[in-house]
Amino acid sequence: RDAWMTAADTTSAEMGYRVFLVGGAVRDALLGREPLENDWVVVGGTPEQLLAKGYRQVGADFPVFLHPETGEEYALARTERKRGHGYHGFEVDFDPGVTLEEDLQRRDLTINAMARDDAGQLIDPCGGAQDIERRVLRHVSPAFGEDPLRVLRVARFAARFAGLGFRVHPDTLALMTGMTASGELAHLAPERVWAEIAGAMGEPTPSAFVNVLRECGALAALLPEVDALFGIPQPARYHPEIDTGRHVLLTLDEAARRERGARVVYALLLHDLGKALTPRDEWPSHVRHEQRGVPLVRDICDRLRAPTAWRELALRVTALHLRCHRSLEMKPASILKLLEEGDFLRRPDELEPFLHACEADYRGRAGRQDRPYPQAQRLQAALEAALAVRARDLDTEGLDGPAIGARLRSARIDAIAGTAGPAG
Repeated sequence: RDAWMTAADTTSAEMGYRVFLVGGAVRDALLGREPLENDWVVVGGTPEQLLAKGYRQVGADFPVFLHPETGEEYALARTERKRGHGYHGFEVDFDPGVTLEEDLQRRDLTINAMARDDAGQLIDPCGGAQDIERRVLRHVSPAFGEDPLRVLRVARFAARFAGLGFRVHPDTLALMTGMTASGELAHLAPERVWAEIAGAMGEPTPSAFVNVLRECGALAALLPEVDALFGIPQPARYHPEIDTGRHVLLTLDEAARRERGARVVYALLLHDLGKALTPRDEWPSHVRHEQRGVPLVRDICDRLRAPTAWRELALRVTALHLRCHRSLEMKPASILKLLEEGDFLRRPDELEPFLHACEADYRGRAGRQDRPYPQAQRLQAALEAALAVRARDLDTEGLDGPAIGARLRSARIDAIAGTAGPAG
C-alpha cells in the first residue's frame, strides 16, 4: 500500500497523467516475496511534464526518469515494433496516447505484465496471476519473438523460480526454439548476453538456466563448449552421475545452495570444458582435461567480454581443481607450487573463491553432496603458514637475489610442513 501511495503522490490530475506500479514488484508481491525494486509506468504523460516535476532523465533509447526523492525508475508507457536485427532493432512509440494495456502487451512474460493502480487494484490483462498460480512462464504475445534477448531472460527466470515449481510453457519453449533456429541470437551484443549469463549464475537454481537454454537450442548457439559436455561419460567410481554435463549442473546448484556467489558458479560452468576434447577411445577417463580446457575458457571469456576477475577465477579453477582435490596427499613443496601457480601468495583473497569452487566440484556428484572437504582447510592453513614467512626475517647475508628466493621458498616449505597434513 505504501508503494501505491507513492504512485498516488506523484500523480497529477491537473497534468493529465497516471502512474502505475508494474512488473517485478507486482509479481513478487503475489508470490509472497519482498520486491527487489519498484518500477513505474506513466500513462498519458510527456517528458516535459516529468522534467518539470524534478525527475532526471536517463537512457537514450526511450525516456526513463528517476524520481527526485526515491531514485526509482518511471518510464513512459510505450509500444515497440521490430525494424531490424538484435536488441536495438526496434521502433519505440511513447506517445501520451499509449494505454497501460498496450504497454503491458509489449512485455515478455505474463507474470511480468501486471500492474497496480494508486488504489492497489490489480490490472492483469494477460493472465499473469493465473500463471503464477499454475507456476508457468508463458509469453505475452507473438511479439515475444521479436527480441532474441528474451530467450536468455526466460531461462534466467526459470533459474530464479525453479524452486517454486515454475516451468516454461511448451508454447513459449517452442517459440524460443524457433527464435534460436532463425539465427537471431547471433545479433545480440556480447554485453547483453553476458549480463544475462552472469545474472543467472546468481540465481537459486542456475542449472535450470542451462537446461532451458539447452532445450531450445540456445546453449549450442551461445555456449557450444558447454553444450558439448552432455553425453560425455566419466568414470562411475568418481562420478555416479556418469554424464559430464549433468555433473556440471550438480556443481552449479551445489555452489548456489551454499551461497558461494555468481563468480564461483560461473567458474564451475566452465571448469570441465576440456572433457569434451578427450579422444573417444580414452573414455571414460579424461587425462589432462584441465590443460585442454584452459584455451576454451579463454575463448568463452573473450567472446562474452567477461570481467577480469571472473575470467581469472574460471581459468584458475579449470587449471588447478584436480590438484586441489589431491592436496591431502601432496608433499609440502607441491602444495607451495600449487599456491604459487594460483597466484595466491600475491593475492591471498582469491584462495577462498577458488576453494569454494573446488569444494562444489567435489560435492557436485550424485549422492555425494555432503561429503567433507578437508582439502580447503589444508590449503588455507598452508597459505597462512607460507605468508607468515617473509624474506626480511631470514638470514640472507651474502646471498644474491636468486639465492634469497631459494632460501625463502625453502623456509615456506618448512612452514607448510609444520601445518596439519601428510608427513614429508
